[in-house]
Amino acid sequence: MQEQKNFLSCGFGSFVSLARLIAVVVPEAAPIRRLIQEARERGALVDATAGRKTKSVLIMDTDQVILSALPPESLLADIAEETEAE
Repeated sequence: MQEQKNFLSCGFGSFVSLARLIAVVVPEAAPIRRLIQEARERGALVDATAGRKTKSVLIMDTDQVILSALPPESLLADIAEETEAE
């Protein structure tokens, strides 16, 4: 039996729980920019970009918003690999 991967690398040594992940979106849309600002104001924003440009935004079911420097396609490819391995 193969062990299930419970975490997704969002870059630079940061990981998020796959069980808690709701969506991976790009940060350019106005509603997403508002979501990021609201999360920042309430202290629920996690910046995992290590000072690089934000390329994807991970929305968690814990009401946290995580910024990643990895493109959404890369993150989704990692998720797809794990679901195929199961």
